Amino acid sequence: MMRPAAAFLFCLLMMAPFALAAQRPVELAPNAPRDNSVAIARECQWRMMVQAQEPYVAQARASYPEARQRYLAGLPARQTFFVTVRLADSLMHHEQVFVAVDSIVGTRIVGRIWSDIESVAGYQLRQRIEFPETEIVDWMISMPDGSEQGNVVGKFMDTYGPPRDCREG
Repeated sequence: MMRPAAAFLFCLLMMAPFALAAQRPVELAPNAPRDNSVAIARECQWRMMVQAQEPYVAQARASYPEARQRYLAGLPARQTFFVTVRLADSLMHHEQVFVAVDSIVGTRIVGRIWSDIESVAGYQLRQRIEFPETEIVDWMISMPDGSEQGNVVGKFMDTYGPPRDCREG
């Protein structure tokens, strides 16, 4: 049986990555590209958008392990690592958002939502969130000069327009 003091220290050590996570600064250059949000009003529009993104999501996921390694090795000053995930609420509203990565522990990402929430309930800008890496849709490293690496899905979405008419069901 573990002594109370040892148990306390063990818990502190296990939680250290999460406790330190909120301390990472998020840097975005003033001239960084702004992603356009896409207004999705209907479930069928969401499904069609997800389908249209599939080749870009596959490309982003294939290149993620190298970006992950760069992050874990330590990015240079003023570079910020973001991933993109999809959120849903109990009313089946969906939204795709950026998450500023604070830590990667095993295969789980801990970060803060870095997008204004427009559709889903229960989430807000800068809210702490944790999820498995398997939920990643895209990744991006924001550079101090305003350039970015990755963001293949985001660049596609800058040109995407949801279909006006689609059938539910």
